[in-house]
Amino acid sequence: MSRVLVVDDSWVVRHHLAKYLEPDGHTIETAESGEEALERLGSEEFDILLLDLLMPGISGIEVLEILQEQNDQTPVIVLSADIQESTRNRVTDLGAKLFLSKPPLADDVRDAVRRFSGGEDA
Repeated sequence: MSRVLVVDDSWVVRHHLAKYLEPDGHTIETAESGEEALERLGSEEFDILLLDLLMPGISGIEVLEILQEQNDQTPVIVLSADIQESTRNRVTDLGAKLFLSKPPLADDVRDAVRRFSGGEDA
């Protein structure tokens, strides 16, 4: 199955996303900040990234900008409570494959990871 990096400053969110995905056999790694996510992505391979936008320090938007600059091809699914159309457009422009509103439904998370970690495209 897939190796997934879950990036969110909330332990509760990281815990719930891991619980959603582990039964499908995915290996779940977590990061609690944008800085930690970039460090992990720089030294490890992941099949997919689940990324929160609003975090202290380096935000999810900044992570996306850096990944785009580095031409990183790891599929990114953004999870955020920010439902503004401009935010959705911005993350899409920065290469995110999908935007899920928080709190996401377990089935939506499972379907998205299955869809984008298996080599399928939007």
